[in-house]
Amino acid sequence: MSVLDEFPVVVIGAGPVGLAAAAHLRERGLPFLVLEADDTAGAAVRQWGHVRVFSPWRYNIDPAARRLLDDAGWVVPDLDALPTGAELAADYLQPLAALPALKPHLRYGARVEAISRLGLDRLRTAGRDTTPFLIRLTDGQEMLARAVIDASGTWRTPNVLGASGLPARGETDATAYLEHALPDVLNADRDRFADRHTLVVGAGHSAANTLLSLADLAAEHPGTEVTWAIRTTSPARTYGGGDADALPARGALGSRLRAHVDAGRIRLLTGFSIYALTPTDGRVAVVVRHGDGSEESLTVDRIVAATGFRPDHSIAAELRLDLDPVMGATRALAPLIDPNEHSCGTVPPHGVDELAHPEIGYYAVGMKSYGRAPTFLMATGYEQVRSVVAALAGDWTAARDVQLDLPETGVCNSNPDDSATGDSCCGPTPATEPMGRGLATGITGGLLAAPLNLVTLDPAPAGGQTGGCCGS
Repeated sequence: MSVLDEFPVVVIGAGPVGLAAAAHLRERGLPFLVLEADDTAGAAVRQWGHVRVFSPWRYNIDPAARRLLDDAGWVVPDLDALPTGAELAADYLQPLAALPALKPHLRYGARVEAISRLGLDRLRTAGRDTTPFLIRLTDGQEMLARAVIDASGTWRTPNVLGASGLPARGETDATAYLEHALPDVLNADRDRFADRHTLVVGAGHSAANTLLSLADLAAEHPGTEVTWAIRTTSPARTYGGGDADALPARGALGSRLRAHVDAGRIRLLTGFSIYALTPTDGRVAVVVRHGDGSEESLTVDRIVAATGFRPDHSIAAELRLDLDPVMGATRALAPLIDPNEHSCGTVPPHGVDELAHPEIGYYAVGMKSYGRAPTFLMATGYEQVRSVVAALAGDWTAARDVQLDLPETGVCNSNPDDSATGDSCCGPTPATEPMGRGLATGITGGLLAAPLNLVTLDPAPAGGQTGGCCGS
């Protein structure tokens, strides 16, 4: 028996993936403690509670969590229904966190400040792998752990608006005019957008959801103006695969957005970067630069920054991490999730081996594990923690039996350059069928703000491609 066995596995974050990790640890009989910075489970999910996910309930529930809930007499939701974030939190995450098997092991209001090894900084090697982790909270409390599963996500660290990965000039001074991704345009935040001009920046599903909500708001309030700005020269990636998407709601999202743009209800700016923001007379002036170096200025009331997220590894600064210099994920995982090569549905199975760092016993999982890649799906996180926990339990056969079957998006990859061409990015259908099971969604994997009515679109004009690069 190792000296480390007397310490718990500490899970950071009580979101869907963190609670799934807790459920697997409970099934494996490993002592554990979940640290949650907020005062409730699923705090980030509740922030987008008004948004409906693409995949039905049956694919948003971790198998180990489901077994624990079923044993407690859980009332199962309609497994074919599409839940909102609020329903996901209230009907799944909160009951899971309240189970007697998990509740005593959850600590709320516990924000992690730093992780290290007891008595060892990053330089010290001797005895490192048999020394417990030291976890320090922002209130000064400290605890020891056998291993650390960091499922803290990226919700609190969005990307900046400016190009080159740097804030735009004046971005800090314009924060009063900026909105986080996925504002509740049609309800709680309605007054900030009705009869005003909003600029939405970003090419992902979060941007698409906000744009659709703003278009609906403009139908009720004609004074509402909507401008959509993307850095690429084509919105094809955002429009997605349409009928080729394995999740019909996700395919319909892009179809609806395209219809609004084609009808002029949403003004689209392509091939640009935000250069400067200047508050002026209760509004904000935005200077954008085009690829040819020319500039354009527009004045808006609100800016929705749907530009994605990035991981914050600062709490692990004293640990030995091996991060890909581009993606911010582990070097082994980075090429498997590179958005230049993969869409959400083409990420291959991966588990403990791809998530491992030189710091034995530390694993970043879920959204954080993907670094800056916008291709994470909730099902991926569930399989990650199943594999990691199996490894911590010493069951390496199960840990390496990684199985994942994700829905095709109808877009072969997320490479903006491919989206900008008229050529199809799709190759022949692979001869080998993917193994495994499981399907779910997450924020970057795609959400829809309201039930979708499918629309019939005119055929794409000859000689040009206006849909996803795999949809024909």
